[in-house]
Amino acid sequence: MNKLVEIGGCIEIPADVETDFVIDKFIDFVENNGWTFGGGFRTIIDDWYVNDKGEKVKRIDEE
Repeated sequence: MNKLVEIGGCIEIPADVETDFVIDKFIDFVENNGWTFGGGFRTIIDDWYVNDKGEKVKRIDEE
C-alpha cells in the first residue's frame, strides 16, 4: 500500500525565472523517483495570487 505526502508551502524564485520552468523541474524530480503528483500550483506576487496574465486576483490572506 502506498501513502500520500501532502506538501504545503511556497518556493521563492527570482522574478526573471518562469513559473512553468520551476513546475517542470518539480515534476521531473517527482517522476524521476517513480512517484506521481496530484495537485496544483499558484503564483504569488507581493502577497497576491496572480492569474496567467499576471493580473492580481486575490490576496493570500483572503482565504
